[in-house]
Amino acid sequence: MRLEQLQAFLAIAESGSFQKAAYKCSVTQSTISRQIQALEADLGFELFHRTAQSKLTLAGETLLPRARKICVEWQTVKQEITDLIAGKQSELCIACIPSVCAYYFPPLLQLFCKEYPDVQLRVTSLGSDRALKVLKDGLVDLAIVMNNRFLTTSKEMVVETLYEEPIEVLISVNHPLAEYECIPWGELIRYRQVIFKEGYGMQRLVQSQFDQTQTLLKSALEVNTLDAFRGIVRQGELIALLPSSALIEARTDPSLAIRPFVINNNGSTVHSTSLTRQVVIVTTQDRLQIPPIQHFWHLVTQEIPKQINSKQ
Repeated sequence: MRLEQLQAFLAIAESGSFQKAAYKCSVTQSTISRQIQALEADLGFELFHRTAQSKLTLAGETLLPRARKICVEWQTVKQEITDLIAGKQSELCIACIPSVCAYYFPPLLQLFCKEYPDVQLRVTSLGSDRALKVLKDGLVDLAIVMNNRFLTTSKEMVVETLYEEPIEVLISVNHPLAEYECIPWGELIRYRQVIFKEGYGMQRLVQSQFDQTQTLLKSALEVNTLDAFRGIVRQGELIALLPSSALIEARTDPSLAIRPFVINNNGSTVHSTSLTRQVVIVTTQDRLQIPPIQHFWHLVTQEIPKQINSKQ
């Protein structure tokens, strides 16, 4: 069965004539006849009494409401796709890591709402792994995450780097590590930590660093909000490794201290490294062709790096 066969069937049912139906469908009468014959062959029943008025048979009466519904649905989906390509999108769904969501998004969201007032923005704060999963499942249009080449490298994905930032240590101002201007890795690993829950890129990054240095991550508590990190570390005992963008509020809190740290490879002070993370924006090739999504992509890729640079 093909759609044009159903359209021919409806045209005959509504006009009562093969000839009028052919005119309505802009085809020859013989074409209409062939389409109906093919449809009847598929169904195994005649649809019309071959009389002057081309009345419906019982099988034709049964098919009529279903054929109308199928053709209406087809027209609806065609219009929806046309509107989508034209930028008439009802909503734009975004998944974003907490630090970007809290500090860099608000001015961008306001700009977008002014330029696309008819598009409903839906923003969800998620860990990187979860954000990428909902993107791949088609539940969101864009994701802003910590880069993970194992999750973002695929043919349909479009990935652009927004910024790279250092990982720093959040401690209480009275913590013993606050005495250091730059904390040695050997001292840092002695203390118990607050870490992100599983599914957050930072949790995986920190654990990977401990694995690489063959040291034990003393995890005392798992949380998933920046407020929780600050509140727990403020108590004085636990520490946390967090990206620089997650420490914006902590920098103005007199009860907290932030320190860089250095990883001494093989105990050498000559060969030392720091830990960083890369933040990217991700979508799919087809979504990036939709005007509101494309516009939001450009806003993010242009404005967030500017915000980062202005704070440095």
